[in-house]
Amino acid sequence: MDVKIIEDKKNVLLNRRELNFEVTFEGSTPARMDVKNKMAALLNVPLELVVIQRMKNDFGRQKLNGYAKIYEDAARMKKIEEAHILERNKLPETPEENAEVAETAEE
Repeated sequence: MDVKIIEDKKNVLLNRRELNFEVTFEGSTPARMDVKNKMAALLNVPLELVVIQRMKNDFGRQKLNGYAKIYEDAARMKKIEEAHILERNKLPETPEENAEVAETAEE
């Protein structure tokens, strides 16, 4: 999977970077979390501050176009972004968090 940044602009008013990107891949369409991990590593930013707004794949092509936002802090991100977008971009829970949730449910 190869991620190419098409446009990178700074939105000072909302304290974020807005990116248009293109992903070329082999095989099946990559998951949103895979693209998010790759972008965070490529741009050297924290994973939890990257929000993939949109990913559109053209039929029959091994390329997709997308739009992402990178916030400067999590509080601003939670204040601005809609709940369903934050839910789509939520990081997967670790096994330790699942064990803690199970313990509190038993009590």
